Amino acid sequence: MKARRIVLSLVVLVALGTAAYFWLNRSDPSAGSAPPLAGAPTTTTMIARGEYLTRAADCIACHTVPGGGKDFAGGVAFVLPFGTIYSSNITSDPETGIGAWSDEDFVRAVHEGVRKDGQSLYPAFPYTSYTALSRADVLAIKAYLFSLPPLKEPERSNELSFPFNQRWAMGFWNAAFFKSQRFKSDDSKPAQWNRGAYLATALGHCAECHTPRNFGFGLKHGSELAGEEVQGWKAYNITSDSQHGIGAWTDEQIAAYLKSGHAAGRASASGPMAEVVSNSLQYLTAEDVASLVNYLRSVPASTGPLHIAANTSAPAAARASAALPAQAALRDASDPGLALFAGNCTGCHTWDGFGRQTAYADLRGVRAMADPAATNITQVILHGSNYRIAGQEIYMPAFAGGYSDAEIAALSNFVVRYFGNQPGTLTAKDIAQRRKDM
Repeated sequence: MKARRIVLSLVVLVALGTAAYFWLNRSDPSAGSAPPLAGAPTTTTMIARGEYLTRAADCIACHTVPGGGKDFAGGVAFVLPFGTIYSSNITSDPETGIGAWSDEDFVRAVHEGVRKDGQSLYPAFPYTSYTALSRADVLAIKAYLFSLPPLKEPERSNELSFPFNQRWAMGFWNAAFFKSQRFKSDDSKPAQWNRGAYLATALGHCAECHTPRNFGFGLKHGSELAGEEVQGWKAYNITSDSQHGIGAWTDEQIAAYLKSGHAAGRASASGPMAEVVSNSLQYLTAEDVASLVNYLRSVPASTGPLHIAANTSAPAAARASAALPAQAALRDASDPGLALFAGNCTGCHTWDGFGRQTAYADLRGVRAMADPAATNITQVILHGSNYRIAGQEIYMPAFAGGYSDAEIAALSNFVVRYFGNQPGTLTAKDIAQRRKDM
């Protein structure tokens, strides 16, 4: 009798979950069309428009292995708390890619998160944001991808623990955290705002990194763009909050950061954000960047979960020259972090933080410097940074093999204290753990 009740309960649960899934994910055929993008060709070929949209959606970042992988052939690893997911081949190869997919197959995958074979996709593929794309834009992206050479690259199997390796269970996740719906313009807002909203929420899917996640790894709606930690990097708060977000940035600083990855006295992109600028944002037109700025200005202010604000009071570096450190930094000459910075970092970054060879070495006012955990600092020290913006190579070498865990901890603690007025809290054990997560 007890076993029968358990079976009956499971059947009812599955039935309710299935019903909820189809109800919450019903398509909305009345949804308005997306606003035109200033830089996406509307009078030329669908392929030309699709190329612009594919860049704006940054498809290459997730479907091309860094450091020489085949374009759009998949295999990029997404290390998550419950295992590793590998991206798929989205070239036009009919056997290992999507060459055999019809228009309807492709639209369903992008809008609903369902593959050609009917299996659910994992939300590492951001269909939760792409669902807002117009059908015309989805098909333009498909046209561009199908115009490229097919590449034969077999899919790599995911490495997920039970029950996360059960794709059918995604139906319950979708019922709880996903709704299929297209972008609707807000008639109370100007055209520029609507264009920016479409770029940020649908194409650029900014929320997928910058919005906090809930217990089920779904986006916390109501805390949009308030910051989150993703794969060992902190994606900072980009709401209009003046302390924790970008509310104190000028329009010119936000536009410069989006277009070039650098805003003087504010930030230099690294890690995943540097990839976004390199692969996607630098190719947007000035009109579309201005639209993004306009939209970001309107995002409600939130302190977010990271609680990191660039320190506006003068740090020790403000009293230094390019060649000589501030006297306050020399009070403890035995500090190993100071010695490491003096011997290995001042050639590029200088003691006053302005940077010597490139503006991207500027450390003044950078939010990463105000993080006592030095999350992004240690990632850059371990991994380095290498990307190309407007024909310029932005490069910092990786030091994972050159420094011990204790040395990286000491250097990071010195940097956040000297440039960010924060007490560094890292230990060698912390760095050892971050190496394991690499």
